Formats: sequence, C-alpha cells, structure tokens
Amino acid sequence: MQEIDFYMVDAFTDATFGGNAAAVCPLTEWLPDETLLAMTRQHNQSETAFFVTTDNGFELRWFTTQGEINLCGHATLASAHVIFEYLNYPETTIHFETRFVGPLTVTRSGDWLTLDFPAAGSEPVEPPQALLDSLGIGEYQEVRLGRNYIVVLDSQQQVEAVKPDIPLMLTLNQKVCITAKADSDEYDFVSRFFSPAAALTEDPVTGSTHTMLIPYWAERLGKTRLNARQVSKRGGDLRCQLMGDRVLIAGQATTYLSGKIFLCR
Repeated sequence: MQEIDFYMVDAFTDATFGGNAAAVCPLTEWLPDETLLAMTRQHNQSETAFFVTTDNGFELRWFTTQGEINLCGHATLASAHVIFEYLNYPETTIHFETRFVGPLTVTRSGDWLTLDFPAAGSEPVEPPQALLDSLGIGEYQEVRLGRNYIVVLDSQQQVEAVKPDIPLMLTLNQKVCITAKADSDEYDFVSRFFSPAAALTEDPVTGSTHTMLIPYWAERLGKTRLNARQVSKRGGDLRCQLMGDRVLIAGQATTYLSGKIFLCR
C-alpha cells in the first residue's frame, strides 16, 4: 500500500468556502498518468495539482477529470501554499518546472502569494452567434480570442446577470470568459469564466485566463497594476501586474482539508 499526502486548498481567498478549491498531492516520484487521472477523478475537483521535489525546486503538473492541462493558476497557488505551510520550505520564492509553459515562480510576501506567469495575447474576432446566444446577450463591446474567448461587456452588472446556456456553449468547443470594468473603485475589472466541458461548468476563480485579461485591461485602462475580482458565487480577489511579457497574479489561500491517500495495488 502506498501512502500519499493530500490537501484541499481554497485559492484566491482568505476565507473557507471562498475562492477556488484545488486538490494538491506531493509525490516522491511520478506515478503513471493513468493513476494521476484516476486520482483526480476520485477527488472530483476542478483541478488536482501533483508535484515532485527536484534538485532545483519542484516539477508541477495539473489534471482535470478530463486529463492533463497546460496551465492552472489556482492549483499553482494552492501547491505553493502547501509547500510553504507544510513542507518547511525555507525560501520566499518557489521555482516550478512545468511541461508546457516552462519555469514558473511563486513568491510569498506576508499572507499573499504571487504567481509569475507568461502573459498571453488575444485578438479581436467576429463572434459566432452561438457564443452570444449561449450567454443570452445582444449587446457587447468586443469579443477576443486567445487561450479562450473573452467577451467584454458594458458593466459589472451585466457580467453578474449572465445565465449561460451550457449545452449550447458546449458546441463552441471553447472556454468562455466574460469581463467588464468594475463598478467600484475597489477593483479595476471583474470577470466570470465558463468551462462547459468540465464537471464544474463555472470556474470560481481562474488564474490562467487572467494571463490574457491583465494585458488587455492594462492597455485599456493605461495602468500596469490592477485589482481584479472574479464575481462567481464563491468569488475571489487577485492583485495583478503587467511586467512586459510576464504577468504577476497575487492571491491568498487557506487550507480546507489535509489527510492521506492510500493506493492499494
């Protein structure tokens, strides 16, 4: 029987039941991919992060119940939280090696953890009618496409009011982010994010889509430091900064559960 430590962490929040939950599993060596996927399906969270300690830091991978993905912000934040809080890590910066996006770092300052991710671009596109219909909207400012669709709406109120038609959105074969300038001075912009093919169709807080949102809103608002709010039911806060071809995304995290996984063979 093999024992593996297990943590469930709420990321991008300082309160339990807020932010986005991720499962985190430190490993002594990589298990077969089919085992990692089976574990992820057993956890039934939007993402499970697995990491292995190396001479230079950690190797990090992310899985959904559908398979391995190329980038996940909240599960990276959750992994860093586990390393800082439970592995007696002595430094203030963690170095991760990843398969698809290269080296990533997470730096701790007080209760805030800052992700250093590659910025992602997006280009204006003519939206398919199914996209607009799936969101139930007639008016919008623009639609862009990069890692996923970005639909820019007129107001935070409009973002919060959207009730997506998920079966119709599935026909797009693409994830969808909606965003708008924030209504209050506390935040610069707000967003919501839909993953129609995932078990959890609305992602509570999404670090990866902010790699596109930060460059977009930095240019539009004429500032490189921005405060963002993902206005899902759970909600989450992100402190953002554009630094050339990189973005810094800071958030807090709290542990919900820790325990042991027992793999019987």
